[in-house]
Amino acid sequence: MVKVFKVKAKNIFTPTKIPECAYSVNQYVGCQYACLYCYARFLCKWKRYGEWGSWVEVKVNAPDLVRNRFVYGRVCMSTISDPYQPLEEKLMLTRRILENMHKGIRLSILTKSDLVIRDIDILKKFSNVEVGLTVNGLQGREKEVFEPYSPPHARRIRALEELYDFGIKTYCFISPVIPKLVDVNRIIDELKELVSYFMVEFINFRAAGKGFINALKNMYPRSYEILTDKEAFIDYVGEVIENVEGVRARFIFHKPK
Repeated sequence: MVKVFKVKAKNIFTPTKIPECAYSVNQYVGCQYACLYCYARFLCKWKRYGEWGSWVEVKVNAPDLVRNRFVYGRVCMSTISDPYQPLEEKLMLTRRILENMHKGIRLSILTKSDLVIRDIDILKKFSNVEVGLTVNGLQGREKEVFEPYSPPHARRIRALEELYDFGIKTYCFISPVIPKLVDVNRIIDELKELVSYFMVEFINFRAAGKGFINALKNMYPRSYEILTDKEAFIDYVGEVIENVEGVRARFIFHKPK
């Protein structure tokens, strides 16, 4: 059972140095999905609530903080959590934020959850909004190891289909790209008619943490070997990029181990 900690924030629009993102909005801190590779695990150093995935901090006054506020530049929701994690279905915090947020704000939402389609009625009121779904195609054993609590692949695809059908701009965030486990080309072929562009992020091996590294080494040794061999990793990245043709794609790289 996830522990919920209700807090009041002083501000909800946080300036960020993330490329092409002027502000982040994180109404939740922590995430129930508890993905083994999640880079936001570092928050456990400062948030002494317990293991990653066992707690979520909820900024209960976030809907009030966005009211009557306008900021310039791209606003990214969310960067250290998922705005549509399971708690959202009951708390409706993200929905209330969207209701109160200035509809002229340039908003970009990223989630793993098909719950986002619940809010299509509000999203349609924004003049400049996009919704991204994180898709990596992990299924079966791989999904159980790396992200056991996230919505399955098929539900994420259906969410993109529905958003697209309602005229909402969509994108696909292919992440994390793990050699031999994530088929970038297959995902692109499946979704290229539904999204405006792709973001392709290769796994941040160092930031993913010991739990991920140990699981990969023990269960998927070939993937581990590629990520720990600089030349093999560079060759792999080059092969992925070379095979991505005819679509709009941006790539995010991290140094191998």
